Amino acid sequence: MKIILGTVVTFFLSFNSFSFAAPYGAIVMNAKNGEVLHCEECDTKLHPAGLTKLLTLYIVFSKIENGEISLDEKVEVSRKASAELPAKLGLMPGQRIRARYLIRSTGVMGSNDTSTALAEHVSGSEAEFSELMNLAAKKLGMNNSSFLNAHGLTQSGHLSTARDMAKVLRALYTDFPDYFHLFGRRVASAGIKKVNHNGVRFLANYRGADAFKHGYTRASGYNAAASAERGNSRIITVMFGGRSIAKRNRQMAKLSDLGFKRLQK
Repeated sequence: MKIILGTVVTFFLSFNSFSFAAPYGAIVMNAKNGEVLHCEECDTKLHPAGLTKLLTLYIVFSKIENGEISLDEKVEVSRKASAELPAKLGLMPGQRIRARYLIRSTGVMGSNDTSTALAEHVSGSEAEFSELMNLAAKKLGMNNSSFLNAHGLTQSGHLSTARDMAKVLRALYTDFPDYFHLFGRRVASAGIKKVNHNGVRFLANYRGADAFKHGYTRASGYNAAASAERGNSRIITVMFGGRSIAKRNRQMAKLSDLGFKRLQK
């Protein structure tokens, strides 16, 4: 009886593990000219999870460069922002915190409460910010994306592709070089506490890696977008649907190696 029960449990767990595996998509791009070096389901619309924050920060950086907001102005935290699901910095309703700390936590830790606080500060509401996101996405040539929130938590219709996420990471590198280093910081002060980079293992172990953005929801799997430079070559690698952090990092390294090899030919 115990043997039969154990077999049934093992089958059930294996079946569910397979059933909930998120779809895979990946791309490797030459950061200097946008040439695609590798594409596997890179135009399939999938859940971007925390990679959404790349576009959120692209818009915030644009507003800073245009003089519409400043790094040191204080942002008042709404109840909605405070109530976002983890990962979160731990903002409280009514709290006032400098924009620079919200940016750091969003870029390094990938916090959802800070993403929403920034979106509301820029546009008045997250819904209006989402409209801004979709306009910005069109300008960047992100033709297969539709954004409904600033953080990437799963929402029906909130979708993107590996190619589109590679485009926004490349745009961050080319348009905002003074801010791009944020995505490679291992630790940063976010005002109320220090935050650690969730992609520190890849940054530490992959030669030339200088930017990494992670994402995870049950619907998306373990996603990542990274930039790495070796000599005169720089590549951008994006993947959706990793089964675990370790498997995602190994696949990201494999894809990035492939990109550098193809640039050397």
